[in-house]
Amino acid sequence: MSTKHFNRRNFLKVSGGTLGAAAAGFSLYTPSASAAKARVVVVGGGMGGATAARYIKKGDPSIDVTLVEANPTYHSCFMSNFVVVGERKLDYLAHGYDGLKAEGINVVYDRVIGIDDNAVKTAGGKSLPFDRCVVSPGVGFKFIEGHSEEVANTTITHAWKAGKQTQIFHDQLAAMKDGGTVIIGAPRNPFRCPPGPYERTSLVAGYLKKHKPKSKVIVLDPKDKFSKFGLFTEGWRNHYGYGTDDSLITWVKGAEGGALEAVDADTMTVSAEIEEFTADVINIIPDQKAGAIAFTAGLVDDSGWCPVNLHTFESTLRKNIHVIGDASQAKGMPKSGYAASSEAKVCAAGIIALLNGHTPGSPAYVNTCYSVISFEPKDGISVAAIYKLRADGSKIQKMSGGLTPSGDKRNAANRAREVDYALSWYENITSNTFND
Repeated sequence: MSTKHFNRRNFLKVSGGTLGAAAAGFSLYTPSASAAKARVVVVGGGMGGATAARYIKKGDPSIDVTLVEANPTYHSCFMSNFVVVGERKLDYLAHGYDGLKAEGINVVYDRVIGIDDNAVKTAGGKSLPFDRCVVSPGVGFKFIEGHSEEVANTTITHAWKAGKQTQIFHDQLAAMKDGGTVIIGAPRNPFRCPPGPYERTSLVAGYLKKHKPKSKVIVLDPKDKFSKFGLFTEGWRNHYGYGTDDSLITWVKGAEGGALEAVDADTMTVSAEIEEFTADVINIIPDQKAGAIAFTAGLVDDSGWCPVNLHTFESTLRKNIHVIGDASQAKGMPKSGYAASSEAKVCAAGIIALLNGHTPGSPAYVNTCYSVISFEPKDGISVAAIYKLRADGSKIQKMSGGLTPSGDKRNAANRAREVDYALSWYENITSNTFND
């Protein structure tokens, strides 16, 4: 399929739950009655881990699948910007695991403290044996001077793991006086959800325009460009006066000294490379790395991420352990919720094949990402792509894709529909993951 002929209908044909699994090389297996019952333990119940657990069980019901997750409720990071600006309540992001339990998956609420060669160890004293282990640890943070998880939970949020901090950030915006300043600090590449900081910027600007029109938002960024750059800046110009003296948004790029160096929570001051900025509300999204258990388990290389065989996502550092989602080095794919779901299905297909003595099929991968620039008027943008593994296995190659056209004045109705598509996409992908 060429890029020229790639459209939403074609993309949905291969990216929906069942057909998306088929694109990943997924197939059902019926082991012989005498086959030993294989065991898979999945560490981490986010988009990657929960999808992997579900699709392993769906693909081969004879496999004993255990999902280990510290929290009984998962809050999705994607769509959390809607909560930040009050368009949705926090419970909109919340998903539980009863749907997975109903499909025969063992769900253990505990914190993983180690992974041996054949067992996962938990803080509660459990030892969970496995033949194959899937680790989906999400991201950890590289905090700048003056910032920490403790600070983020009280004063200067990152809200890049949805939940308590998402609500704090919203409450801070609501309490800020009209005429106040919001600072958003963006991270260096690579990081979870590349368009996320700029959707956040857009929606915060929209909130200020509606509720606190004398206020402004300043973005401090170590980069000189970002995902969907042209579409975002076009939207900022159309909705928020970007580039004018009355702009609600000021973006300070890396070449202009936008990289953050330190923060002082007591004075609400941010130190960038060239100057200091003071604000009423500060939201700093730190640089990122693989989640903590990936380091503990020896799955991380010098890059701070987890190298994997892209055919099955098996770690290149440890045998029989697979790493998916944001923490993996899925070269050629972004770190997104949809990418994690696609990787999980490829990984699940590979594990089922290996446990049944088969050679894994040729994988394919999909991704789509929606971003909302404005709710009043509705203006959304998206990017979608289909990928396959390069013949030498070194990289995931984009084969076809599509991007929302620029020029929203000519396509206002289409751009408004993108917002509705984003909401529908969210309902579909979370249902496909959590069976809720």
